[in-house]
Amino acid sequence: MSDQARDRDLPTAELVRQLSDQTSRLIRQEMALARAELTAKGKQAGIGAGLFGGAGVFGLLALGALTATAIAALALAMDTWLAALIVTVLWAAVAAVMALVGKNRVQEALPPVPEDSVESVKEDVQWTKTKAQEGRR
Repeated sequence: MSDQARDRDLPTAELVRQLSDQTSRLIRQEMALARAELTAKGKQAGIGAGLFGGAGVFGLLALGALTATAIAALALAMDTWLAALIVTVLWAAVAAVMALVGKNRVQEALPPVPEDSVESVKEDVQWTKTKAQEGRR
């Protein structure tokens, strides 16, 4: 006897119980698969974040070496303390410009309220009120 023929002979309650069991099993299996996939992706993301952190450290070391190189190059034409001061002032100017630009960008983003969306919702509410009032007339 085939599975289809056997299933036709089962009472409806039994078929519903089997459907429920199979659905539960399928959901558990899908959740296990999703958990395994997220775990693998999380590990990959963690490794990537660690590599980015390492790159940041080595980038700072490279910047320090570049700074020392610039000071040494300028020291050929002037006193070493003056060369170091010039490089320091240059880096301070770069930091100040970046801080000002960053401050302006943050101020443009504040307050963190989706103003266009809020306005759109207000318009939708007003439109709905108007249509409701027209419907009462």
